[in-house]
Amino acid sequence: MLAAIAFYALSAVAVMSAFAVISAHNPVHSVLFLILTFFTAAGLFVLLGAEFLAMLLVVVYVGAVAVLFLFVVMMLDVDFTELKRGFLSYMPVGALIAIALMIELGLVAGAAITADGAPIALTPAQPGAVTNAEAIGQVLYTDYLLVFQLAGLVLLVAMIGAIVLTLRHRPGVRKQDIHAQVGRKRSEGVELKDIRPGQGLG
Repeated sequence: MLAAIAFYALSAVAVMSAFAVISAHNPVHSVLFLILTFFTAAGLFVLLGAEFLAMLLVVVYVGAVAVLFLFVVMMLDVDFTELKRGFLSYMPVGALIAIALMIELGLVAGAAITADGAPIALTPAQPGAVTNAEAIGQVLYTDYLLVFQLAGLVLLVAMIGAIVLTLRHRPGVRKQDIHAQVGRKRSEGVELKDIRPGQGLG
């Protein structure tokens, strides 16, 4: 009973926050609602017994991707007024994508129901079997190792792209010259002063 109440509560919060992501006028608020959606989805994963997926959702999406979106939105000088003007031009395409997603969800829901109207019985986990994290780790680092490394490379490129987009050259702001710092000689970095007794360094 308690699990059912938690499921419906988390599901309601997830649906409402997901709707708020696309309906909020402020992009920062949209990212915050997205973080709330990820957290509630992680709670649903815990209720389903997939604690490893819940941890990944919080660590990867909330701790990295959503925070990265938040920093990019806050640091980039984006003209949000111009973006709002072009929202109506993308409405037909967005509606088609939404309809396609609803059809796909309906097909998945229909495939989970047998011909007699009863839901498909899930096979219970075998006693003594490996845990969720161990089973995923065995598959991830053996069969899909190359794909896992490529995904890490994509995330690296995305991180470098975010840094390049937020890097601005402003007048009057001092900037490090790495080449000059590394190639500096001792004569350029050390200066000997002959201080007379009783006098300070002027």
